Amino acid sequence: MKVENLRIAVQSSGRLKDATLVYLKSLGLKFDGVNSRKLISTCENKPIEIVYVRHRDIVQLVETGVVDYGVVGANILLELGSDVEQVVKLNFAKCSLVIAVPKNSPMKTFKDLEGMRVATSYPNSLKKFLDDQSIKAIIVQLRGSIEVAIALNLAEAICDITQTGKTLWENGLAVIGEVFSSQAVLIKSPATKYKNNLLTNNYYEKILLQ
Repeated sequence: MKVENLRIAVQSSGRLKDATLVYLKSLGLKFDGVNSRKLISTCENKPIEIVYVRHRDIVQLVETGVVDYGVVGANILLELGSDVEQVVKLNFAKCSLVIAVPKNSPMKTFKDLEGMRVATSYPNSLKKFLDDQSIKAIIVQLRGSIEVAIALNLAEAICDITQTGKTLWENGLAVIGEVFSSQAVLIKSPATKYKNNLLTNNYYEKILLQ
């Protein structure tokens, strides 16, 4: 019986892609074209394909069953409000969503954000946090380099993802607190396509989690 290839979605570029490929290689999986512009890499020694997509698209593809698994930052799941199954935390691509202000700002705590403008590309996560803290602030949604928002007088504070805080500090910003911590997680589609096959998702999980 011919076995359909399992599909696993990973980020198409950036640190998370690199770390994910290292993780998959550590499991003994061998892929072609990982350093090319190919959109799909085929595993040489297992019936598995890697699909390279934008990081925010991974969750949708997993939820709808277009792919079977995905590797994505937990921060994306929280921002999108997804309840897709998380199989395991992968212990890499660790980062934090933090709130930062100018180093010379009088704002030192979250409560000081009351009535202030906060720029972010994570508006849903920030809104939930502010609501939980009973803080009324103005959320300014941006894409890209959030650090520039204060310099352009678009906001008094920013809420952004950071790994070390170094870039924030170099841009004259200081972290006043963490909203949440994040890392890469393996997520699984509820719409398995192996129910009519001799192989099941458990077979693949043994491969991916060994």
